[in-house]
Amino acid sequence: MITSCAFNEVMKLVWSGGRPTLSSRPVAEEKAIALSYNGSSHAVMMATPADLSDFGVGFALTEGLVEKVDEILSIELVETDLGIEIRMWLDQKRTRFFLVRRRAILGPIGCGLCGIESLEQACPAPPQVANGTMFRARDLLNAMRGLAPLQSFNRKTRSMHAAAFWDPTIGIGPVREDVGRHNALDKLAGALARHNIACSTGAILLTSRVSVELVQKTAMIGVPVLIAISAPTTLAIETAEKAGITLIAVAREDGYEVFTHPDRLIFSENGMIAA
Repeated sequence: MITSCAFNEVMKLVWSGGRPTLSSRPVAEEKAIALSYNGSSHAVMMATPADLSDFGVGFALTEGLVEKVDEILSIELVETDLGIEIRMWLDQKRTRFFLVRRRAILGPIGCGLCGIESLEQACPAPPQVANGTMFRARDLLNAMRGLAPLQSFNRKTRSMHAAAFWDPTIGIGPVREDVGRHNALDKLAGALARHNIACSTGAILLTSRVSVELVQKTAMIGVPVLIAISAPTTLAIETAEKAGITLIAVAREDGYEVFTHPDRLIFSENGMIAA
């Protein structure tokens, strides 16, 4: 039984107006989360101990350890004094693949490339996403506006990232949060796969900057649009261009910046595609 939660109430001393006052604050949980496959440890991440089954499945998918969720035969969460282990067992085909790639990785927050052994591994050719769906620019803006109220953990702690999926027919959902932006996206990937949600007609919403790993994971998930609050890196832009992803960033209340594949967007209010 996992007893951890996403945040805990912590006592603090507040100094304001020249006087100290004893108070409390909800603070985000951060624990060591080990991911193991068929009894072999593969990665240790510092993450928020919530939605961990989604995290395990999503990490396996976005890292290419499995191609489909049903290649994971079972998943078990085991809590220890040092952290939590996500134990996954793969089918025979993926087990052989895993053993070939097996390596020791230590992946702290903010670093998605620890343990990579070559430049080719760091910058693989991304999968191509589906190219048929058009999106209204204003709908995507409204989607980002609607994300903040759904960040239940961040409203309390003010220290968590969110990754969410938006579809023009059903709106926002699911939403996953974590102290690490990569972890939040992996949790979202797992939730989408476990609930068999079609991804090719929607967008991923992020409350972070956009580095290349987030674009690579988006391509692995198969989502054609990625929109974020903060700015992208040059390599993120180059990778989104190659993957066929519409990369939108610096999203604010009144607009955003489009860095790749703007042809997927309908900018005019009357539904016509802008030249």
